[in-house]
Amino acid sequence: MEPPPESPRDTPSVADAAAEFLSLIGLKELEWCLFAETLAVVAVGAPPRDKAEGQWWMAAQWAPYQREGEPVQSCILVQTRFRGKRDGVPASSSLKAYVTWQLETLEQEEQERLELRPHPTEKTTHIVSHQHGMTVTKTLQEGEAEPQCHSFSYSRAKLRARLLEGASLLLLRVLARRQTMPPDLVFPAINSEGDLCTCSYSALGIQRQAVGSAETEVFVIERAVHASTGATAVWHSSFLPSGRLAQLMQIGSPVLMLLQDESILSKSGRFEPQLPFPKEPLDWEEDMELYSYFLDRKEELQLSHAAYLQQHPEVRALLSDFLQALLLQQPHDTISFAAEFFAHQRPIGTPFASTGAASPLPSSPAGHPPANSK
Repeated sequence: MEPPPESPRDTPSVADAAAEFLSLIGLKELEWCLFAETLAVVAVGAPPRDKAEGQWWMAAQWAPYQREGEPVQSCILVQTRFRGKRDGVPASSSLKAYVTWQLETLEQEEQERLELRPHPTEKTTHIVSHQHGMTVTKTLQEGEAEPQCHSFSYSRAKLRARLLEGASLLLLRVLARRQTMPPDLVFPAINSEGDLCTCSYSALGIQRQAVGSAETEVFVIERAVHASTGATAVWHSSFLPSGRLAQLMQIGSPVLMLLQDESILSKSGRFEPQLPFPKEPLDWEEDMELYSYFLDRKEELQLSHAAYLQQHPEVRALLSDFLQALLLQQPHDTISFAAEFFAHQRPIGTPFASTGAASPLPSSPAGHPPANSK
C-alpha cells in the first residue's frame, strides 16, 4: 500500500531547521528528562474537579534495544498509558517507543481500545525503522471479527529529523526545562495514524495554575499536529520548571489530565526511580471476570485448607495447647511467650496437654501468680 501524501508544510527547509535544532540537544539535557509521572483524568468543568475518572501515566528511562542479528544498543524507552472514558465509553491507550538520544525513533507501537458493547474495538499502529527507511503496520480489531491489517513504508530520505510521538514527548520535556524556544519551531513528524505530517511548538508563556490546594507558576506549550487531510490536533501542556506536567489538555476533548500530588512541587526534577507501572485503584468486585476468579480461588483455598487439617489433626491439638497455656499464665509479652512455647514443643505425634500430658512450659514459680491475675 502506498504511504499517505506529505503535509504541505513538510519541505526540505523545515527538515534542515529541525535537524539543526535537534543537534543542539545534549545528552545531559535529555538525562534530566528521564523520570515517571502520573496525572489524574478529570472531566472538563465537571464538579468536583478533583474527582478522577481515570489516569494518564508517562515514563522515560534508559533501556537496551536489540533487533535480530544486530548488537544491543542503549536508547531511551518512552511509555505512556491512558485509562478513562471517551464520550462515556471506557477507553484505554498506550504507547511504547525506543528512541535514541538524538531523538530518532527505532521502533514504536501505539494501541487504542474502546470498550464498545458488544464489539470492543482495538487499533494498533506499529512503526519500525530499518536500513531502507521505516515501515508502518496498522491493525484494526473489531469484536471477534478477523483483524484488518495493512502496511506501507517510507524511504529514508523522507525521515530526516522526523519526530514520532515518543520522541515528541521527550522534546516537550526539554523545551519545558529550557522555558524558552524559537518563535516558529516546526518538525517533520508522523502522527498516530502513521501519516506524514508536521508538528509545531509554540510558547504560550508563564501562567498560574492550581495543583491540588496549592497554586504555582507553569510554562505552557502549545503543540499542533498538521496533517495533509483532516483537522489539526492541538494540545496545551503546562509544565513545572522540573519538566513535569501539571496539566495536559487536547483542545476539544471532554477530559483533561491534571497533577493532583502537591508534593511534586517540592521535588527537584532529578531522575527518581519508580515502579515501571503506577498503582491504580481497582474495583475488583465490579469486574465480573476478576470477581468470578476470586470466588473460584476462595473455594479452592477453603477445600485445600480443610483437607490439610483433616490430614494433620495434630494442628488442632497444638493450637488448643497453646491457647490453654496462654490463658492460664496470661503473660504480658505474648510474642515472647509464644516463641518460648513453640521452641519447647515436642516432635509431632507426642501427646500435648489437651491429651492429658503435662504442659511443656514450666509453671509459674511458687507464690508468683499469673501475670494478669488479680
